Amino acid sequence: MVKRYVFGSPVETDAVLCKPEAAAWQEGRLLFQDNVFSCELEEEEIVYGLGQNVRGINKRGWIYESNCTDDPVHTEGKTSLYGAHNFLILDGGQRCGIFVDTPAKVTFDIGYTDYNQMRIIPDTSDFDLYLIEEESLDGIVSTFRKLIGRSYIPPLWAFGYGQSRWGYASAEEIRQVAAGYRDNRIPIDSIYLDIDYMERYKDFTIHEETFPAFEEFVSQMKEQDIHLVPIIDGGVKKEDGYDVYEEGREKGYFCKDAGGEDFVIGVWPGKCCFPDMLNEEAGSWFAHKYKILLDQGIDGFWNDMNEPAIFYSEKGLTEAFKKIDAFRTQNLDVDTFFAFQSMVAGLSNNPEDYGAFYHNYKGKTYCHKEVHNLFGYYMTRRAAEAFEELSPDKRILLFSRASYIGMHRYGGVWQGDNSSWWSHLLLNIRMMPSLNMCGFLYTGADLGGFGGNTTEDLLIRWLSFGVFTPLMRNHTVKGTRMQEAYQFQSMDLMRDVIGVRYKLLPYLYSEYMKAALQDMMMFRPLGFAYGDDRLARRVEDQLMLGDSIMIAPVYEQNAVGRVVYFPELMKLIRFRAGQVLEEEVYPKGFAYVEMPLGDVCVFLKENRILPLSKGGQNVGEVDFADLKLYCFGEHVQPYAYYMDDGESREYDLESRSRVLTV
Repeated sequence: MVKRYVFGSPVETDAVLCKPEAAAWQEGRLLFQDNVFSCELEEEEIVYGLGQNVRGINKRGWIYESNCTDDPVHTEGKTSLYGAHNFLILDGGQRCGIFVDTPAKVTFDIGYTDYNQMRIIPDTSDFDLYLIEEESLDGIVSTFRKLIGRSYIPPLWAFGYGQSRWGYASAEEIRQVAAGYRDNRIPIDSIYLDIDYMERYKDFTIHEETFPAFEEFVSQMKEQDIHLVPIIDGGVKKEDGYDVYEEGREKGYFCKDAGGEDFVIGVWPGKCCFPDMLNEEAGSWFAHKYKILLDQGIDGFWNDMNEPAIFYSEKGLTEAFKKIDAFRTQNLDVDTFFAFQSMVAGLSNNPEDYGAFYHNYKGKTYCHKEVHNLFGYYMTRRAAEAFEELSPDKRILLFSRASYIGMHRYGGVWQGDNSSWWSHLLLNIRMMPSLNMCGFLYTGADLGGFGGNTTEDLLIRWLSFGVFTPLMRNHTVKGTRMQEAYQFQSMDLMRDVIGVRYKLLPYLYSEYMKAALQDMMMFRPLGFAYGDDRLARRVEDQLMLGDSIMIAPVYEQNAVGRVVYFPELMKLIRFRAGQVLEEEVYPKGFAYVEMPLGDVCVFLKENRILPLSKGGQNVGEVDFADLKLYCFGEHVQPYAYYMDDGESREYDLESRSRVLTV
């Protein structure tokens, strides 16, 4: 059952496709006063959701903000990350889902001020509120997902392993990376191009000296079954003679300041302007520029810096220089030094700047801060809509850093610029079900960590979890340790771990497609599957993956195994050195399971089937028909196996599914 309540005059976000008729507000468990929603939380109540955010699967005990934020330091003290996903579920005596539909900031105080109370505080008085009640947690998610529409489906090759680095400065370096993987027989399907491929960081340009004959280069990589995936940033360089800028300025497609002039900010290329992504005409204009790269054989993109990130505004920088001159003559003591430091740091992503430019959205003018969380969403949506026109018969890979619910229909997300920390591996694990709840199925983290120097054991453990995530990308920043799998002494272990991905692909792709087409989750907390099990409800580091298996990754340095909670009888399937080993059957309860570096372990449910392939060096080599079926139990249930051509936009669950039996 869904109830929709309208407060004020909400900004239309297009997050919900089929809106129920609005009902008159009636207070029940959720109270409303002074633009604040509140409710009491039971002692054992768990709060799920909020998509991409910090901390655990259970969101209780902290304060969170839905406010797309460019902040790579994802520590526990932060309150927001790159996405704004205003959906949560209360799992207590009265189970319900709550979605606050507004592009403005929303604060969720979930037991922070008062552990036994939740408060939801929108920054605006104009929003839609949806309350969903169903018998089960899965039922609430399914109902919500039907409201917001089907999740994005990428091409099949995008489920292969990808290597990325900010710092691949030439086509020759890319060729060396490809050779490093192919010569060492490490599977790979894609290599990512960060801002280095552009001419002075300008969107839709190619650096002709370092990436000459780009179309031929793309073709050469595809001959090796490697797809190149370039980055596209949200800011257009302000430069006379640069055709994208000149055209955008002439047509009035950039966001304006209060005086009607193009709002100027600084990002990678220096001074830039933001295309008005929320404006249909302007956003479509920008999106059709992707054709420049499509025409050269590119079939995948990642959108970045679209919170939008602001290094500085032109006005803010001018004022800062004046203040620096004043500081120059002072003796910087403890007070003045920190004031100076704060002033310089405050240039980036300054809240005042977000209140200083405007959008033309659905025929009205909005200050950016009123619609902040829609920028990344619409940048990606406009691109996806252009791809439907430019590539009607072929799926294009597309994912984004910033997002709002609704964008899940048009692309995936990666989990932002993380660090090479063990805590971020755990955060990656915990975010998977929360993002799935909000419709984002194609997701994953920068394996090994983006910022900082990874260690061999961290990378192996992260890869050992990454083999399960739909987006499996190793990504890091220039100036740090090289992070390609062949760069390490334990290369053989990494080859074996990455190889597991290709054995699992028939199961992973099938479960992904069923989750997308049936409005389900691919990754679920144990509490979703075993809601009557008090211990299972409290597990924060194990996940159910699809219909057949549970995973329990290792995320602590120097660990050689871990304690696993088994909510029912399960069998250990161990991947080791290219072999698949059927091992011990564990009864319900706790057990310590050995998991040395390089081993990947899954736990198969009784009477379920796990289909595996023989693997391959790329997705094209995987035989999705020649499968070995793993199972145990006396009453093994048939497995609904989905497989399509991996390329067309025609998805039909019934015709493309077959039943696997033993």
